Amino acid sequence: MKLKTILKAAGIILAILLILILGYVAYVFFTYNRIEDKQALTPEGTASLTELQTGTSYTAVTSNMGFGAYTADFTFFMDGGSQSWASSKESVIDCIQQGAEKALSFSPDFVLFQEIDTDSTRSYHVNEMELMNSSFDNYTHVFAVNYHSAFLMYPFYQPHGKSNSGILTYSRAPVTSAVRRQLEISTTLSKFVDLDRCYSVSRIPVEGGKELVLYNVHLSAYGGNDQIRTSQMTMLFQDMKAEYDAGNYTVCGGDFNHDFTGDSTMKLNNLEGSDFGWAQPFPADLLPEGISRCMDYSGDQLIPTTRNCDIPYGDDSMTIILDGFLVSDNVQVDMVENIDTGFVYSDHNPVVLKFTLLP
Repeated sequence: MKLKTILKAAGIILAILLILILGYVAYVFFTYNRIEDKQALTPEGTASLTELQTGTSYTAVTSNMGFGAYTADFTFFMDGGSQSWASSKESVIDCIQQGAEKALSFSPDFVLFQEIDTDSTRSYHVNEMELMNSSFDNYTHVFAVNYHSAFLMYPFYQPHGKSNSGILTYSRAPVTSAVRRQLEISTTLSKFVDLDRCYSVSRIPVEGGKELVLYNVHLSAYGGNDQIRTSQMTMLFQDMKAEYDAGNYTVCGGDFNHDFTGDSTMKLNNLEGSDFGWAQPFPADLLPEGISRCMDYSGDQLIPTTRNCDIPYGDDSMTIILDGFLVSDNVQVDMVENIDTGFVYSDHNPVVLKFTLLP
């Protein structure tokens, strides 16, 4: 009798666990949805300029903020580390404020941020866009969602939770219109950690009736494969090419999740290759005529723009250049520089571009 009671209790417990697991799986699948392509975005804020001028040098900064979690000692579970959340709400606020201050120190005309959370478990539900906005007076801003997930129960010791995150663009000149372009992502289970990859397209008037078409991009890392990476790059490049052919100026900045120079993995780590999927060489052969990478870096030393977060940042950390800018041939590159921050507020370093729109 005692054995039967034990078996019956164990059966009931297992049935409850099975119901909970199936219920959670159903919740994740049924709440999964993708944002439609070509979603119109609403520019907000007041710009300090009326339009851009040819022959004038402008400054752009791109900076992946790592959702405010990545202090120099932070390690991320999806990179082989142990942490899933930022260490505290106060740390999130401090990291975001440091990132804003660093970007503003270059007196930028344009800033392109990635991994800006608006309501996520991992960042203690801090609205990082509102926090950024408090530092960017006299700028127009555009926000596009590129990651929104149901409550993810993994890792079990600190579930990653629910996420709402995106890419945030600031411009000192007015953005007359903006659109969100949906990128292809994985259709396997990895789609749940790579939701709604996209880039945003902001149109800014230039004297003479032309436009600067400004792209903010964050391509796939964890959910990608060769076919998806090629598809995402090809779509972006063709978009830029079409704008250039129409007589507009194009500047694209962001986190490409590729070895941007094609050889920074080797040069920065004395490696011939890498086991990290996101460290694939940038597909330079896909670049169309008229679109090029900005790689003539100032300074004598090659500066990485990101670190792998399997261990706290140090001499043994794997580093690479993932972030940078693309421009069309009617944009003159005056200077490009990767900024060494010591990875104190993000797992990425900012990149600064000075450029001139050619008459």
